[in-house]
Amino acid sequence: MALKCGIVGLTNIGKTTIFNCFSDTKAQVTNYSFSTSKSNIGMAFVPDSRLNVLDKTKKTEKIIPTTVDFVDIPGLAKGSGSGEGIGNSFLNDVRNVDALIHVIRCFEDENIQHTEGSIDPVRDIEILNFELQLKDLESVTKKIAKLQKLIKIGDKDARKAKEIMLVYKEHIENFENASTAPVSEDDKAYVKELALLTMKPFLYVCNVDDDSASTGNKYSKAVEESLKDTGAEVITIAAQLEAEITELDKEDQKDFLDDAGLTEPGVNKLIHSAYSLLNLQTFFTVGPKEIRAWTIKKGMSAPEAAGVIHSDLKRGFIRAEVMKYDDYTTLGSEQACKENGKFKVEGKNYIVAEGDIMHIRFNV
Repeated sequence: MALKCGIVGLTNIGKTTIFNCFSDTKAQVTNYSFSTSKSNIGMAFVPDSRLNVLDKTKKTEKIIPTTVDFVDIPGLAKGSGSGEGIGNSFLNDVRNVDALIHVIRCFEDENIQHTEGSIDPVRDIEILNFELQLKDLESVTKKIAKLQKLIKIGDKDARKAKEIMLVYKEHIENFENASTAPVSEDDKAYVKELALLTMKPFLYVCNVDDDSASTGNKYSKAVEESLKDTGAEVITIAAQLEAEITELDKEDQKDFLDDAGLTEPGVNKLIHSAYSLLNLQTFFTVGPKEIRAWTIKKGMSAPEAAGVIHSDLKRGFIRAEVMKYDDYTTLGSEQACKENGKFKVEGKNYIVAEGDIMHIRFNV
């Protein structure tokens, strides 16, 4: 899938350290503000214990997990919405991703200066929101001016579009994100082409000190309290601790995690949350050569899912042979699924479910 999560935040908050914990590419980490003006692009494997269970059920030569793409976007500063600092570069990169992970500094360290001079994660969230809102307001205002010209020459649809734009304009001027504007789902189509920054789904990551990795701290709790009515997910990660974990082999990682009071690396949860934020799900193909996880958008049909494997499979789709993960791993084989009525043949209208095991029949 071509969907990407952007990692955003103010400078010196640890987002690049987190990015390096799971990305296949490594970015430079410094303690200096505005030390980079270029986004880092990387891919992370999505941890999925089901792949190991499938391998035990049917031995294979190779296991291939699915992936999710991340963009580590340079740190934001006040004025970015007006083009100051890296301004427009930052905001263009934000526009080109599908969801945002906002990393917030929730730790104290006298060796790492905060651009605002103090640790206040709720204020930092407001700063980033304001800069994105400012850019969205600019986009909406320009659109209203274009629509006004169309209204003058008698474009009937332009009048309706302007009414919707004015709702968004007032909403954003009240320091609210576009995603919460009081408009119907149908009316949201009027702003789709603008790719408003604050329409994107958000995940919030509190970067805490090592001792707070499993429990959080006063700063992360303040973030949770401030966002409790928004429905947004908030997770806690100790970036420096995660960086140390990635340097260890699997056996040592377990001991390290136990000492930190964690059951798994925090970045695993971040990857899973990002995957969900992008509205993605997984299906599997199982064979002697490979067991593979595939990424699709929720709600995709069997032919669309087949197209993710190869365009020929979608073009020549005949049917999908489907087993549920739980049925397959419990009964132990494809034959057992057939004997117990758990092997289904589905047509073009079948909507693929999370964890489906599929074999595509096609002809081109």
